[in-house]
Amino acid sequence: MTKRKHSSKLVDGPLQAASRSMLRGVGFSSEDFKKPLVGIASTWSKVTPCNMHINDLAEIVEQSIDESNCKAVLFNTITVSDGISMGTEGMKYSLVSREVIADSIETVVGCLGYDGLVAIGGCDKNMPGALIGMARLNRPSLFIYGGSIKPSHENTDYVTVCEKTGEYAKGDISEDELIRIEEISVKGPGSCGGMYTANTMASAIEALGMSLPGSSSQDAISNNKKQDCKEAGAAIEHLIELDLKPSDIMTKEAFENAITAVIALGGSTNAVLHLLAMADAIGVDLHLDDFSRIGENVPVIADIKPFGNHFMSELNEQGGISPVLKMLLDKNLLHGDCLTVTGKTLAENLEDISPYNSSQGIIKSLEDPIKGSSHLRILYGNLAPEGAVAKITGQEGTIFEGKARVFNSEEDGNQAILNKEIKAGDVVVIRYEGPKGGPGMREMLKPTSAIMGQGLGDKVAFVTDGRFSGGTHGFVVGHISPEAEVGGPIALIEDDDLIRIDAESNELILLVDVEILQERKRNLKNINTSPKKGVLAKYKNLVGSASKGAVTDSYDQ
Repeated sequence: MTKRKHSSKLVDGPLQAASRSMLRGVGFSSEDFKKPLVGIASTWSKVTPCNMHINDLAEIVEQSIDESNCKAVLFNTITVSDGISMGTEGMKYSLVSREVIADSIETVVGCLGYDGLVAIGGCDKNMPGALIGMARLNRPSLFIYGGSIKPSHENTDYVTVCEKTGEYAKGDISEDELIRIEEISVKGPGSCGGMYTANTMASAIEALGMSLPGSSSQDAISNNKKQDCKEAGAAIEHLIELDLKPSDIMTKEAFENAITAVIALGGSTNAVLHLLAMADAIGVDLHLDDFSRIGENVPVIADIKPFGNHFMSELNEQGGISPVLKMLLDKNLLHGDCLTVTGKTLAENLEDISPYNSSQGIIKSLEDPIKGSSHLRILYGNLAPEGAVAKITGQEGTIFEGKARVFNSEEDGNQAILNKEIKAGDVVVIRYEGPKGGPGMREMLKPTSAIMGQGLGDKVAFVTDGRFSGGTHGFVVGHISPEAEVGGPIALIEDDDLIRIDAESNELILLVDVEILQERKRNLKNINTSPKKGVLAKYKNLVGSASKGAVTDSYDQ
């Protein structure tokens, strides 16, 4: 089998002289045309610390590929910043960027006939976007994580600043103190430092088998991260030799491994959305209920922020997630026979991994976990007939019943919280923020952080058809489906309605008589306004339910 399955069609033979001429213009030699071509998708950008160093890593990858028997071609795709746009209209573009990234990687690689692909991502949507693009192309591919940022010298980070904003609004700290925390908390390259969405997805992708062992557990600025990039050339050459493609690696069992890792690490609710979308792209039948099924037997063992005490960089110093995966494998909680981008199985990759130092204190034992089953709860009921996703660690309790305070946008809800209008026992409802309703399914970190900052984290619940940042913690339920925009039950809630959230029976119930809800349904008027043109309008027309990953091109939409 030729190693140049795709590039040979572009560069072989006299009739392709013009194509070769263009490639000579960017530095190709005659020898390069005999090698497999490998695209490097860099998500470099100076719009966010998460990605500001990615081109430095991409150049190391480029050199490593050129030193193998392949020819590297470096190209860029976009990134946006959730952290910067959070709480604004701009956040509507965040989830949209996942699709743009996937589309752009597919477009470049498909157009230019690359035989393999290495993608390097740093911020939340880079990772699932890259994996969706890889799945669609189904050519030998691997993913490299840009790495985690270190916390400040006072152990603060971006999420700390968000929560301090709530403390300022409450009057507990001065503006000067708020600005002081702002100034010290984010320094240099790397993704946000807790088990937020970036580190969650990096860990999930490693457990899935699509990145080299250890890639998810390296600081952005470290020799380990550079070594990860140096190993990419030999790894992608080996994948091309084997013709080992994403469809060989991204199986149902591999996705179950990824879910298991996310649960054990206490990862972000966004992993549910993104893993569903990645599975859809590769043709794997993954459902919300798979998260519940797996979660019954997998405990939460990582004492990592947002609900824990430690940062990812501290876990990196102790060996990263590989010992976690080995612990899970030894207890038969992972499928060890799944292939990975090393060409070996997951079990083979973990064979020589040593356990953590007994004094490390970040990862608990499986016998004495933080929580005995998953913190990611898939809830159903008359408020979420197609499902909703809750992130409940048990620290907040497992059952909450309270009166609804209803808001038709994130801005309105956030302002009410900052104005101290939300009281203990309330259930904050923010709707018309779903995939179609936003459009774009904004993350609700600002209002949830404001709740935490005002000391209401265990006294107030929060439900939305939007989603949450990986930095969110508290009694929160998102991804409510069907969403308000399509007439889902969340659109029928009125102030003072009783809502019951039960993370033991996994139910989300609106305690209002059926006849009353039917009357409200008959009189329902959509108050939302929609974009008339541009990428948000296109996204709204194409995107499906959050319960299926909010994808734009599913076969069954």
